[in-house]
Amino acid sequence: MPYRSTQILSPDTEHGTLIGTIVLQHDQRHLRRKLLHLHDDDVVMLDLKEPVQLAHGDLLLLDTGDCVQVVAAQEELYEILPRNGLHLVELAWHLGNRHLPAQVEEGRILVLRDHVIRDMLIGLGATVNDVVEPFHPVRGAYHSSGGHSHGHHHHHHD
Repeated sequence: MPYRSTQILSPDTEHGTLIGTIVLQHDQRHLRRKLLHLHDDDVVMLDLKEPVQLAHGDLLLLDTGDCVQVVAAQEELYEILPRNGLHLVELAWHLGNRHLPAQVEEGRILVLRDHVIRDMLIGLGATVNDVVEPFHPVRGAYHSSGGHSHGHHHHHHD
């Protein structure tokens, strides 16, 4: 019988015993109701009132009082390095114009690998490197802000 979770805690909240982890890619971390498989083949039924965007480190409070931690999976990405700050903005515009999920940082942008996008970025003067790391894309402006809050206050790149 699976564990059941109806509550998410931030990593800094006092909690019961941590009994496992659930590793999820970026597109698997937006959910409301789903069976999630732990690393040891146990199962957690996540059953929330509304959809949430789980962040790396979030804790699922189980019906037993124990917790399971969400871990952002390693993903194959392109690291896009601009010539300067203005070039970063221009590259972000081109990626946004194609509605691509992107993690925008001060000196780089991360996107999922796609050889057509790589060629475009190189053509625009960017340096593009293959990397493997967790992916935390910026949430879209049209995403409902009410649909992903889950009672704690750390930033989810909205």
